Amino acid sequence: MDPGDAAGDPAAGARRCTGQDPLLLLQTLQTLWSTRERQQLREEAWRGFAALDDPLAGLLDMLESSQGRRGEGPSLEAWVSHQLQCWLQAQPRPDPAQHSPRLEQLQARAVKVLTESPPSLAAPLASIFQLQDADRSCLLEHVHRLYHEGRFREAVMLGTTLKLQPELDVEKMSVPLLLQDKVALVERYVAGFPDLQRRLLALMDSWCQPGFDIKDVARQYPQVASLSLEKLSPKVLSRQVLRLQEQFGMVPALCPHAATQQRLAALRHLCHKRFVEKSLSQENWADHVQGLVGHSPWLQEQLSQLLTSLGDPGTAARCALNLLLPEDQLPATVAAELSRLQLQGRAADADSRPNVKDMKDQHYQLPIPRENVYLLASREDLARHEGALLQPQQVVGVDLEWTPVFVAGGRPRPSLLQVAMEGRVFLFDILALTQPPAGQGAQAFSQLVAQLLSDPSITKLGYGMAGDLQKLGTSCPALAHVEKQVLGGMDLLLVHRQMRVAGMPTPGVDRASGLRGLSLLVQQVLGTTLDKTQQLSNWDRRPLCEEQLIYAAADAYCLLEVHQALCREPARFHLSGDLAGSQRPRHRERPGTQEPPGLREASASPRQVPVAVAEATIPRVPARTFRVVCDNMLQGLARSLRCLGVDAHVLGSSEDHRRAAEVARLEGRIILTSGQPYHTLRAQVGAGRCLLVDGSLKAQQQAKSVLRHFNVRVTHEDIFSRCQACNSDQYLKVSRDMMKQLMWLSSHQEGPWTSETVLASVSLPVELQRGLLSAPVEGGGHPKTLQL
Repeated sequence: MDPGDAAGDPAAGARRCTGQDPLLLLQTLQTLWSTRERQQLREEAWRGFAALDDPLAGLLDMLESSQGRRGEGPSLEAWVSHQLQCWLQAQPRPDPAQHSPRLEQLQARAVKVLTESPPSLAAPLASIFQLQDADRSCLLEHVHRLYHEGRFREAVMLGTTLKLQPELDVEKMSVPLLLQDKVALVERYVAGFPDLQRRLLALMDSWCQPGFDIKDVARQYPQVASLSLEKLSPKVLSRQVLRLQEQFGMVPALCPHAATQQRLAALRHLCHKRFVEKSLSQENWADHVQGLVGHSPWLQEQLSQLLTSLGDPGTAARCALNLLLPEDQLPATVAAELSRLQLQGRAADADSRPNVKDMKDQHYQLPIPRENVYLLASREDLARHEGALLQPQQVVGVDLEWTPVFVAGGRPRPSLLQVAMEGRVFLFDILALTQPPAGQGAQAFSQLVAQLLSDPSITKLGYGMAGDLQKLGTSCPALAHVEKQVLGGMDLLLVHRQMRVAGMPTPGVDRASGLRGLSLLVQQVLGTTLDKTQQLSNWDRRPLCEEQLIYAAADAYCLLEVHQALCREPARFHLSGDLAGSQRPRHRERPGTQEPPGLREASASPRQVPVAVAEATIPRVPARTFRVVCDNMLQGLARSLRCLGVDAHVLGSSEDHRRAAEVARLEGRIILTSGQPYHTLRAQVGAGRCLLVDGSLKAQQQAKSVLRHFNVRVTHEDIFSRCQACNSDQYLKVSRDMMKQLMWLSSHQEGPWTSETVLASVSLPVELQRGLLSAPVEGGGHPKTLQL
């Protein structure tokens, strides 16, 4: 080898003198590691492994020589260990039994290295040296040494890697990590060991018991740094326990204290709903509270304290009387008031429905006679009304009611399905119809509902209907995924997000009145609000009371009246006139299309700004006519949209976000933004022309969300029809040699790469020069893309 070659190629020079010395091999790899030549690095590493007399011992020599200067991040040592693991797997392996004494010596060295190494070395070293088969006492000794040195995380990770969990005390290993809020690491530690999972849950549940102070545990571990005791409050910890209980598939009885803490949190929530928001009647409140408290003396005491905190002995006494709370747990003032009520024999709460009587006329009233509300609770009831329910060309409102769940881990079970049509409302008693689950009533119910939802000639109105139908599928297995089979559906929630009315609050929540959701939509369109007093009532109770039946019927029937009002005056709410066409029959889409069920093909003018109104009314917008402006925080989204043929203008890094509104107005673009600028920009453009993009999503996920929101249609011709860098949709075709010159220029040119730069450096044909000079350049820094 020429000496000059060694000077120009340090790897070649080192390779000449490496021979069988692992430390010289490490030096060679360190040189290449700094140059980021990974392919050459891998080739050199594998060549060096083959040249070593003992690759396993050589690896340990390299690791031991570099101890004390390794960081926690990606390191050469971890990379070398992984590469040796791959190299060994590619070699014919000798019988380990032939080298048992030597292997034991290497294992002892490997364990010592492992205890001083970052976590990234654990897996490859365990595989290379077969540490799972090593002397368990030696391995356990190293784990205990790490633990007593206060290196709890390293001890748990080493024990997990070497599968030593059954021989270690799960409480001893887990407590220090739990004190530091490293629950995920503890989960991995007990994964695959049901007995350890049960013991971990029992430990964490014991911390949820009344009167327990986590600080008493923390004082036993002075070595633990950065305590996160606020994450171990009974309220937060109980959620973790119940989550793990469900994740591990353990019986709820294993976590009684966590369940009690969750009931206490539910009691606080119910008291807030009843006495602060006044959105829950006394009857419904007492019904839920009685189910939560049961016969638990501690919860009875906590409820008594909650009632006392109201500051009204009379109210607290009436509640205590309804719930039969022990008098010895009540304060003297409340107990005295309770005795007075008992003497008078007044067990009913005079304020059982706060504000309902005085405000009844202000709420939406069911506009049909009570006898036109039908409760269907049997197979015969379904057969009697099947013809009316499946009548073609009609519009129906669909809603669902379920008993609220106030504890973590619980899932609501649908109780009542409401279907409203002109002049009538049908209430399906799901609990009665689906018992037994495989009975004839359940089959008839599933068939009728599936037929109704899949008939494209019947327009189904809902508010968040997909979520309701998903819950229905959990209660009735035959209707699983029924939300994906809906044809002719219109979700008024999507309409609500787009509508704008002068002087009315924007979609979401009216902070002044506290209205939200469907009740806010009814108020904005019909001028009245829904009475939500029965919303949180016990819908599993049978028979249902009259107030519940009227509430359920009104909740579904109001959808019809809202829809009619929107169809009559779409312009009043800044909606598309196509909303009135939502009552026309829908047709099934061609197989293979991505269009949601119930959508119709429609054309849009080239300069039309699409506004999402509702699934049943949004016209398909060709990708090449869809024009957006992205703020400078969404440059990745802009590139993804350009790949799909969308005309995406993106603000420069130094441009103010208010520039987006100016561009949108001048060029008829939709604004895509994230974070705080959304509220400012939305007020400067028309309805539906500013979209808040979830900044936590990846660019491709953001692009999918935008296209789905505006119903943009992407064809094969749209893919890569625009340049990701400059947004141009015109390309110049050049030869391969010319492209090589341009690529060279791109890697050597300093500063902006402009059209003039290209022409000054590369000889292009005259017609291509004219085309390049006439190309618009976004930001002055990138010319039109050249296509081979």
